[in-house]
Amino acid sequence: MRVVVAMSGGVDSSVAAALLKQAGHEVIGATMQLFTPPVRNNGNEQAPDAVTDARKVAANLGIPHHVIDLQDVFARTIIADFCEEYRLGRTPNPCVRCNQLIKFGMLWEKARELGTDILATGHYARIEKDKITGKNLLKKGEDPRKDQSYFLCRLTQEQLSRTLFPLGNLTKTEVRKIARELGLPAATRPESQEICFIPGDDYAAFLQSHAPTAAVPGPVLDTEGNTLGQHRGITYYTIGQRKGLGIAAPSPLYVTAIEPAKNAVIVGAKAQTYADELIADNLNWISDVPPEFPLTVKARVRYRHTEAEAIVSLLDKTSVNVMFSAPQMAVTPGQAVVFYDGDTVIGGGTIMKQGR
Repeated sequence: MRVVVAMSGGVDSSVAAALLKQAGHEVIGATMQLFTPPVRNNGNEQAPDAVTDARKVAANLGIPHHVIDLQDVFARTIIADFCEEYRLGRTPNPCVRCNQLIKFGMLWEKARELGTDILATGHYARIEKDKITGKNLLKKGEDPRKDQSYFLCRLTQEQLSRTLFPLGNLTKTEVRKIARELGLPAATRPESQEICFIPGDDYAAFLQSHAPTAAVPGPVLDTEGNTLGQHRGITYYTIGQRKGLGIAAPSPLYVTAIEPAKNAVIVGAKAQTYADELIADNLNWISDVPPEFPLTVKARVRYRHTEAEAIVSLLDKTSVNVMFSAPQMAVTPGQAVVFYDGDTVIGGGTIMKQGR
């Protein structure tokens, strides 16, 4: 089978390509060029790290390598949305949107031009067939520390049907061991937790450059509307944040809300950062068919958040209410809420607001 592997130059995508080649597939490496990165420290290297590093891995594996220029569409659909969300006082998750539209959308279209309908990635997730319905199930990766099913909650049946996750049954430790045994250049490459298009993980500098109207100082208010100080711009804050508020108080203060219409940051006690329900829209159901409501699930409101028992109820054709069995901290508009049944992803949506 001919397979295009999305290669970033990192250890995960490198091992994914190696495993598929070992299994006898005809493997083609493809690296998305999504933005123009800063010049490397030596002042000479202009190419993106992902491109140069992936090219080395492909050469090591003896597979062809292609660079797919998606900079324009990435800027329009991912970076612009990211900036607009912050301007609106929300905290977006661009990786969820990128997987849906770019990696499993535009990149797959380019894969077809290379003569294949199959795209493989280095995600820690699994795809299985439902024995009764025959539909594709999206499941957590076997390694609970690396499971990335949260970021894939917007994939469709069609996308899953043409996708391979070679690392789904492996742990990160096993993947690094395979990379070392194969002598892959990425074997010791450090892991990045940063958003790929933000240099040095400096959100503030990036947003000040790309969304300056959201970096205008304004009032910091308590939950009663009293002015406690001044913030640097709403882009610097997110729900649940404690550090960097610059306000002296007898007890710790946390961001409880952001009100872009007032250009205000609202702060309160830690208890005020908890919510027992949320409303979500922009819904996607992995089966492509909405479930029967009310629906009992385990819900996750951020990638590193512990799943919590919840009941999902339909509000209208485009939104649901999620009621938790116990209040959850830092339920943040703009983030993805993902619904699980055991290790199976049922679907997910975008958090609109806390409560009804």
